[in-house]
Amino acid sequence: MEIEFIDLKTQYEKYKEQIDARIHAVLDHGKYIMGPEIQELEERLARYVGVKHCITVASGTDSLEIALRALSIGPEDEVITVPFSWISTAEVIAAVGATPVFVDIEYESFNMNPDLLENAITEKTKAIMPVSLFGQVPNMERINEIANRYKIPVIEDAAQSFGASRNGKKSCNLSQIASTSFFPAKPFGCYGDGGALFTNDDALANSMKAIRSHGGIKRHHHTHIGLNGRFDTIQAAILLAKWPYFEQEVEARDKVGKQYNNLLKEFVGIPETTSGNTHVYAQYTIRVSDDKRDLIAERMKEKGIPVGIYYPKCFHEQPAFKYLGYSYGDFEESERAAKEVLSLPMHPFLNRQDEIVSSLLESIKY
Repeated sequence: MEIEFIDLKTQYEKYKEQIDARIHAVLDHGKYIMGPEIQELEERLARYVGVKHCITVASGTDSLEIALRALSIGPEDEVITVPFSWISTAEVIAAVGATPVFVDIEYESFNMNPDLLENAITEKTKAIMPVSLFGQVPNMERINEIANRYKIPVIEDAAQSFGASRNGKKSCNLSQIASTSFFPAKPFGCYGDGGALFTNDDALANSMKAIRSHGGIKRHHHTHIGLNGRFDTIQAAILLAKWPYFEQEVEARDKVGKQYNNLLKEFVGIPETTSGNTHVYAQYTIRVSDDKRDLIAERMKEKGIPVGIYYPKCFHEQPAFKYLGYSYGDFEESERAAKEVLSLPMHPFLNRQDEIVSSLLESIKY
């Protein structure tokens, strides 16, 4: 049997009856835009995370942009984030007219290094956007403490960490605003694009609700310049069908991750879970020698083992961000990670770790 990098087929087969029933319920009532499943899902997710408000949106990228717009961030403003993540994190900052400012990551966690944060803050800094990369959150206590001192809001980009926690608090409940993604490959994914925002702030929640729907909560009354960022009712129905199984999938991911760790700890750099954190392994990402990484990936694929490289280039290496004036060498740990990371198959139903690890070790020694 072929090894799946992320096995959505098996997941669908397991929950087929529930997923099909939920989809057909939407087809029967015909409320495809902002149907009753939207509110039902938002209420469940808000309770799970432990915040007052969940606002579902059309994608994880939209959620970040809506958060920035709700904070009235635009031209002349700066937003601090990391240079090592998926492009959405930085592109939404530029999309609202603000300037991305980068802070390097920690070697161990791949997340924002709080020791470097304060030096990046200027009078123009209007938000800090740490990324919870690969499935665990950064040191949000330190980040929030610094941000609070300067009265700067924090937006957690939790696209990859929904279901994880830090010191007993869920990811998406660790800052003024949090954002996540329901892209199919995510730990809690739908069958298309989707995302959500979380906050305890009533005013921000109302602004974000308005912005996601052309700037108005009430039809034909537009309080904000918004966008078409509504979540699809059928996608909400799919997530509701999957919801009863999410916690057991998180536990299964943890088990798979630990099995990988035991098999690989003597041979490669394994992902480290920071003290106080749980890890949902959105990707199981190891480090290998930078001069062999691409060759190892190629050999693995030749053996029928799918692997991924998240991410081969940092933001400041991208042509679109050349105007920021950064140079290669400015962010040592991010650049190092970009050359060393390799992600192995990871999903809750994986039971072929021995085979994958054997192939990896053969590829390394080849």
